[in-house]
Amino acid sequence: MPESNRGVALGASAFLLWGFAAMYWPFLSAAEPAEILAHRMVWALGAMCLFLLLARRGWAWLIPVLRDPRRLLPVAAAAVLISINWWGFIYSVSITQTLQASLAYFINPLMTVCLGVVFFAERLRVAQWVAVGLGATAVVVMTVAYGSTPWLSLLMASSFAAYGAVKKYVSLDGLQSLTVETLVMFLPALGYVIHLEATGSGSMFSVSPGHTALLVGGGLVTALPLLLFGMATRRVPLSVIGMLQFITPTMMFLIGWLMQGEEMPPSRWVGFGFVWLAVCVFAFDQVRSSRRRSAERAAATDLPDAPTPPTTSAPRE
Repeated sequence: MPESNRGVALGASAFLLWGFAAMYWPFLSAAEPAEILAHRMVWALGAMCLFLLLARRGWAWLIPVLRDPRRLLPVAAAAVLISINWWGFIYSVSITQTLQASLAYFINPLMTVCLGVVFFAERLRVAQWVAVGLGATAVVVMTVAYGSTPWLSLLMASSFAAYGAVKKYVSLDGLQSLTVETLVMFLPALGYVIHLEATGSGSMFSVSPGHTALLVGGGLVTALPLLLFGMATRRVPLSVIGMLQFITPTMMFLIGWLMQGEEMPPSRWVGFGFVWLAVCVFAFDQVRSSRRRSAERAAATDLPDAPTPPTTSAPRE
């Protein structure tokens, strides 16, 4: 299989797994979202250790990272941001607000573009400004539809967009970075889990063996799509990743609407309509820009070499 096709398959697998995760966390309804998040952090490190063993990667790289604040701080910041995103997602699906999660990940690419403008001085094309404007209109319409600002959607979208921005400063590969991120989360999360079990507030051993298995399995559900995502980004252009990204919110939308029976009044359809229109404009612009760059590179390689000027010898005296 060509490398690009393998990258598309890896990316699609990651986003499909993230979509199906919307059906995983409600099975843990006996636990509070904060407890689920803590277990997710604890067992994600276990999953990453397993992946490192399978990849036959040593641990010699870890100590220099932990001793260097300039390398560790961006990873720690990324860990905090992804933790916020995880909590928002778990909370939204646990209270059957999966449509808010869907809205968040439709908005996320537009918010990522805005962060690029604000913090990285990136310039937007006209179509990108139109997409951002449509996205902002969607948020206003959805605010009216929900009767309040969709804070969960904005929290998840902004935290994941900021996570992607911070990762630009991380000097580790995907497997190493994710391992350190889960390591940063591990001790606080483990302390919280121990506290819950010691005070009798935890649910790990008090519900059922299936519940315990699902809490432990949350580590794999967390780590595997992130690992696949990291592998995909190394094989295909970000424009392709951007298109694949919409698999997840589309699945969440269908799960929330068709399977969980969330209400979709006309005003909410209008809001999602603006979001989907923004996504279409954004996707069209990304594809057109990618094709233009490919055409320019092809034209540059086809240019004939410039003729070499004849050399003249200096006259002898």
